[in-house]
Parts: sequence; C-alpha cells; structure tokens
Amino acid sequence: MGDTEKKIIKTIRIDVDKCNGCRACEMICSAFHAEPKYSSNNPARSRIRIIREPLRDLYVPVYAGEYAVAECAGRDKYTIDGKEYDECAFCRASCPSRDEFKEPDSGLPLKCDMCEGEEEPLCVKWCMHDALILETREEAAGDEEASEEAEDLEIGLEALADKFGLARIQDAIERISKKD
Repeated sequence: MGDTEKKIIKTIRIDVDKCNGCRACEMICSAFHAEPKYSSNNPARSRIRIIREPLRDLYVPVYAGEYAVAECAGRDKYTIDGKEYDECAFCRASCPSRDEFKEPDSGLPLKCDMCEGEEEPLCVKWCMHDALILETREEAAGDEEASEEAEDLEIGLEALADKFGLARIQDAIERISKKD
C-alpha cells in the first residue's frame, strides 16, 4: 500500500575547469535536433552553448533551461580572471530580452530534453574531457509530469501568439481541426 512510483531525474553537472572549448557538445546537440536527425549542424539549434574567452582559456558550458516569460530584473556582473560578464551570459533561460536558446526558424524557446530517447545526453557522451557529467536521482512521482507538459504547451503557444498573433494561431488551429 505504501508503494509510491519513482521517477528518475537527470541533470548535467558541469566542470568548467575541464572544458577546453572544443564545442563538440554544441555540434552533436544541433545535429541531434536537426530535421531530419543528423542532417545538418546549426549551433543556433543547440540546447547547449559554450561561453568563450579563448585568450584567457575560459570556457563555460551552459545548457537550456525553462522559458522565462519576462525579462529578469537581475543584472549582476561576474568577474572571472579579470573579465567582467553580464549575468545573462550564464542564464539557462530563454527570455524575451535575448536570442539565446530560441529556435532560429520559429523563435520558439528551446529547452534541453536530455536527448530524449537516447541512453544519455549526447553532449555528455561526446565530451572527451569529462566536463559534462550525467547525474541521476530518484524522486517520488506525482502529477507533476502532466502539469509540466501542460506548462510546456502553454509556453509554446504563448511564444507563437507573441510572434504571430493570437488570431492567426486560432485560424491555424481551426484549419487543422477541420482536416481531421
């Protein structure tokens, strides 16, 4: 009676000290998410980005997180090896104030899906320097998955409505529903 379902949560731990800026993670991610799969490489489709400062030998991998509906209020600055970085450089969210982690063709927000359907994220698999490490943990499962899917759907629809207007989206839905 006390058995609760468990779900596996995957995260990617990033060891900045090991990243050499090869960008293999960006390339394999963009190829995996190309249509059809592996048909092209476009780093703008990648769900991981390398923030680069090659003269100082600094490379910071950042992978796409949740969509932020509004621009954040924080504009903190980080100083690393004497160079100042804006907080946005390390942010994982796609938001209205910047173009990172947005699909180049549609403008829809991108989110790391851990290469769904693969045994492990390909960026982790292709990282030859172990800068990206897959970590898993178990949590009690609930109705969170359904609510996350609904939230993802709403975020996608809001992004489309922002780009094309609600009336055009409604017209397209009507045309699609009449095809069935």
